[in-house]
Amino acid sequence: MIALSNVNKQYGKQLIFVDASFQLNPGEKVGLVGPNGAGKTTLFRLITGEELVDDGSVTVPKRLTIGYFRQDVEEMKGRSTLDEAIAGSGRVGELHHELEELQNAMGDPDRADEMDRILERFGEVQEEYDHLGGYALEAQAREVLHGLGFADDQIDGDVGALSGGWKMRVALARVLLGRPDVLLMDEPTNHLDIESIIWLEQFLKSLSGALLMTSHDREFMNRVVTKIAEIDSGEINLYSGNYDFYERERGIRELNQQAAFARQQAMLAKEQRFIDRFRTHAAKAAQVQSRIKALDKIEKIELPKKRQVVKFEFRRPPRSGDQVAMVEGITKTFGPRRIYDDFSVTIRRGERWCVMGRNGAGKTTLLKMVAGVLKPDSGEVRLGASMKMGYFAQQSLDVLDPELTIIEQLQKDFPQEGLGALRTLAGAFQFSGDDTEKKVRSLSGGEKSRLAMARMLFDPPNFLVLDEPTNHLDLATKEMLVEALTDFEGTMLFVSHDRAFLRGLGSRVLELGGESGTDREPLIYPGTYAEYVEKTGHEAPGTHS
Repeated sequence: MIALSNVNKQYGKQLIFVDASFQLNPGEKVGLVGPNGAGKTTLFRLITGEELVDDGSVTVPKRLTIGYFRQDVEEMKGRSTLDEAIAGSGRVGELHHELEELQNAMGDPDRADEMDRILERFGEVQEEYDHLGGYALEAQAREVLHGLGFADDQIDGDVGALSGGWKMRVALARVLLGRPDVLLMDEPTNHLDIESIIWLEQFLKSLSGALLMTSHDREFMNRVVTKIAEIDSGEINLYSGNYDFYERERGIRELNQQAAFARQQAMLAKEQRFIDRFRTHAAKAAQVQSRIKALDKIEKIELPKKRQVVKFEFRRPPRSGDQVAMVEGITKTFGPRRIYDDFSVTIRRGERWCVMGRNGAGKTTLLKMVAGVLKPDSGEVRLGASMKMGYFAQQSLDVLDPELTIIEQLQKDFPQEGLGALRTLAGAFQFSGDDTEKKVRSLSGGEKSRLAMARMLFDPPNFLVLDEPTNHLDLATKEMLVEALTDFEGTMLFVSHDRAFLRGLGSRVLELGGESGTDREPLIYPGTYAEYVEKTGHEAPGTHS
């Protein structure tokens, strides 16, 4: 299949791969892991031929088809969403669009003199299209787009009218519909809700082709991959198992390496003592030289690199009253769609409500109304006594000053705090060393999310309202956040598509809107998210475990 042999690659002084070897076999589902900057995207680009190795070889069979889903999406406009999705289906996609052009030509009076040629070509294209299963492809495209959360009006509508996040889903659909021999996927779950993530899991597991992917979603990785390729210090190490197995096995390997390092250090020290003691003894000169030569030939064992994860500990938030938020008889409509109709719920101190629901069910709308960003059409939202609210949404990133560095932003927000405390805070959210001198304007979406979260949690409110707080966060930061929020003494209302986050924190579940999103009254489950899954038999509305 695909093989990298003794590959070396560097950018300037930064070594990415050093004599690295890796093989992707037919049908394998492999998760690619490693810290930021380790070379995951570089590996994808070496396989696709977008970059070349400095030394070594990359072997890709000529007839092999490769589909590559990446985070940067090209311009999309002038087609329906359906047509844009079909565009990635190789020859069938080309024929689909030629058929569409020929149909337009047949209806163009200015081209009447070309009609015989157009009709003849239309017959040829239609025959080949049908032979290659083109008409079935349209049904498959609708199925994939539905699975990724698109409604029918979006599928048939102008792709140019979609937001950036929805265009990412179109790009994903296009790659999936191509049914390549090898699928390369860079963070495919970043812009997906939980329903779409669960659908994608099933789709990828059913594929006969090989898969190599990165993902910051532990559950997704665990359910899809059967092997982990870890990029570490320029090498690619393989682990046969899912992500949980990799973590356990990596821990065992580190312990064994530490033990081997300690044994070797003891042996080296013993040999050095002999050399130092008898260096000037003529009778022992031959033995001393022999041992010096032997030591020079020994391959030195290095201590495993420790991945630094700084534990974040909450300061105790001020105590709120028993009733934190009272949603009383609210109604909310957007155009003809009624999202809430005389809905009431009371959130009490210490509860952690996760809000579930399909796209359009009103999850973000509810959080905005509770946070006071949006007003209900009727009814009211009242906050309890002694409330200090922290509201996190993607719009929270707009309050960051693009001209400040990370550490300057934190100093501006907390002028009374010492530099050491602020550096510890930055470190807990994966900003260490020179990273703290980065300008806010140069940060990625995930880095901005981490900084906004750090600002909010350093001086903690007693009521956290979080809309997709784990978007773009890497696994280490997500796990630190779940651990930190487990010890949080306040109240939470949140929306998340990360099942580890939901399972770790959700003590109450509010399910909105049923299968279509708004076809029934919200349901309240008084237990944890894990109990909700067990009771309902699904991990999110409209899906089945």
